[in-house]
Amino acid sequence: MIAWFTVLASGAGTLPLAECLRKAVREDPLRLVEAGIFLLAIVHTFLAPTLHRLGSRRLARADALEPGRSSQAATQQVAAELLLLLGEVEVVFGLWVIPLFWILVGVQGWSGAIERLGLGRDFAEAIFVVAVMTVASSRPILLFLESLLRRVAAIGRDSVSAWWFSLLTLGALAGSLVTEPGAMTVSALLLGKHFFALGPRPALSYATIGLLFVNVSIGGSLTHFAAPPVVLAARAWGWGSGYLFVHFGWKAAVATVLGSLACLVAFRKELARLEGLRRGRQTEEAAGERVPPWITGAHLLFLAWIVATAAIPALCVGGLLLFLGFLRVTSPFQDEVSLRQAVLVGFFLAGLELLGSRQSWWIGPLLERLDEPDLLLSSSVITAFNDNALVTYLASLVPDLGESSKQAVMAGAIACGGLTVIANAPNPAGQALLSRYFPNGISPLGLAAGALLPTAIALLLLRP
Repeated sequence: MIAWFTVLASGAGTLPLAECLRKAVREDPLRLVEAGIFLLAIVHTFLAPTLHRLGSRRLARADALEPGRSSQAATQQVAAELLLLLGEVEVVFGLWVIPLFWILVGVQGWSGAIERLGLGRDFAEAIFVVAVMTVASSRPILLFLESLLRRVAAIGRDSVSAWWFSLLTLGALAGSLVTEPGAMTVSALLLGKHFFALGPRPALSYATIGLLFVNVSIGGSLTHFAAPPVVLAARAWGWGSGYLFVHFGWKAAVATVLGSLACLVAFRKELARLEGLRRGRQTEEAAGERVPPWITGAHLLFLAWIVATAAIPALCVGGLLLFLGFLRVTSPFQDEVSLRQAVLVGFFLAGLELLGSRQSWWIGPLLERLDEPDLLLSSSVITAFNDNALVTYLASLVPDLGESSKQAVMAGAIACGGLTVIANAPNPAGQALLSRYFPNGISPLGLAAGALLPTAIALLLLRP
């Protein structure tokens, strides 16, 4: 952290960072407004659980009012629903885009505001996440992957610990093939079924979701096409899957296993308690859980199509629409997919993309002035408060960045992608799917605490 203050005052052959930032603000004072709103959005994400808790209490009071006081009850309910809306993490960044947009309209006019925010972009990442979440949450996909993981869990006699470990290791590493959003969706849903439904204590719950977010973030680095931060930088830096596996992939696999083993040992007594509960609730698999193989095959083809067309929104959306039609045709073998949650996550990512992309004026100059150890630290810290894909994208724009410096940026970005909900694109998907298992929502501080140990292990192993 000392290096940051040093960089503020000096620069190798360039303007000191502080002067560079002052110059950027003098050239365009609106940058301060954009940074301020971005900061408010980050603060809002940390306040979201508190707002959700207040909304739930107010809603309970409104329901308890006498029927004759309908006007007061209606007012209470409106206030409660507003607090619940503000307490949804997925809507935070999209909501804060609204005041920024109208400020820009007032200063630069309608067309100027649209151009400055880049509202004409295709939002390919947000659209892809909506599509892949929807398909990956379908019953045939879940049962197919569950059957594969069951074979692994069978080694541990199908116990809670075996399912927990399999999902947090193999489930997360599968992100290198089915993409990180797909791995997050499937792992979160199956963790909900085989672990969270048993009611683990808060300490283990937060350790699990923190471990899941970290492992998914690093688990997509075995290939060059599955993780957003890897995809954006790999194109510019010429990194293929071979390069990624040699410099990051095998290290990420080891970090995933070590982090999971450390938590397994630390919480072995609580996992043993949950195993006792599981045996008490164990039932035969329902007949409705069976799906004809041709339907499963069709779902896998839809998933492959969406992954292959991730960068082409028109084809990706077309595949999603056809998939929804296929769901209707085969409805006797389907469950309701998480379309609402997927759309909320897409809204979150679109808002983060709009606000985050306006922060390049200070993130870029900071990265280009740091040496390798400081780049690792800086990308780690910035990732906790921004999308790690944006961090690696901005680093890819820095000219003449050394190979070890590139590796340091990537290591910090993917290793720290589990510290907050906004740090990695798939995290909002996991948050949306698992928040119902956390009273009053997932606490940002609880998540950070749960992710701290696996993050430290990942940083130690991934650093160049």
